[in-house]
Amino acid sequence: MAKLDTVFKALADPTRRAILARLVEGEATVDQLSEPFEMSQPSISRHLKVLENAGLISTRINGTSRPRQIEVQPFNAVRDWLEQYRVIWDANYARLDDVLADLMDQEEKE
Repeated sequence: MAKLDTVFKALADPTRRAILARLVEGEATVDQLSEPFEMSQPSISRHLKVLENAGLISTRINGTSRPRQIEVQPFNAVRDWLEQYRVIWDANYARLDDVLADLMDQEEKE
């Protein structure tokens, strides 16, 4: 669960979520990732370090370039964790559908 906590903490920041959204399109360097933000490259690097520590991104060494890429496994862990709650939500919605159907039947009978 500690790893999941780290992932959620990393995802809590809108800048980091925007960086991840960019990396969904493909790998990018720090310079490319910092373009849309009005912050220094060291600030972006700190965000990247948080994402990397959470396992959400990795760095590939390509000569002097170090492009970042998104990693799927932590997202799968979040999906699996949320899935257990989806089952509960689906059951609640099914019960609500039954209640609404009963109310509509009663209304039609009146």
